Amino acid sequence: MAEAMTRAYGSYLLINLTTRQLSHLEGNKTVRTYPVGVGKPSTPTPTGKFKVVVKIINPGGVLGTRWMGLSIPHGNYGIHGTNNPSSIGGYVSNGCIRMYNHDVEELFPRVSIGTPVEIISGKGEVARQNNPAPKLKKLPAGPQDGSRKHTVQPGESLWKIAEKYKVNLEAIIQANRLSNPDLIYPGQSIIIP
Repeated sequence: MAEAMTRAYGSYLLINLTTRQLSHLEGNKTVRTYPVGVGKPSTPTPTGKFKVVVKIINPGGVLGTRWMGLSIPHGNYGIHGTNNPSSIGGYVSNGCIRMYNHDVEELFPRVSIGTPVEIISGKGEVARQNNPAPKLKKLPAGPQDGSRKHTVQPGESLWKIAEKYKVNLEAIIQANRLSNPDLIYPGQSIIIP
């Protein structure tokens, strides 16, 4: 798919729902990768091959400062900014792809009507090459011996994990030395202190 897209357009967008990242690619080169918020489990972001069909500056409200509508059938889905920046990195939307306003403003002029957009669940070679999962920093052995571990499931947030184990959220963040607690991914191993 990537080769067909680059031959036809040279530029395309790849959205990885598992890592919650949007990559802008030119040919075989990743120009930039951005963190995004995607659909919650009850209203997932559709996967597949689509195109940008409309672009709007300052749509307002929950759509932030830019809107790029996609050719996804049976719904009004798009890539847009947000008035809730804390939602970026999570499974939070009704199916749209949310970006920080400053990121979508940077990307917007580089995307044309007709630009291909591929949305994947994170499985497959393209996902591994263009969207590697963030690495979890490990604490040195010693004080953490005997701690419980939790494997992040799709749709889980760090807050939900803390609630499940009845542990303080800050304690989990510190135990795992997470630089951005909003960016966890399915399959990641989390130490529960």
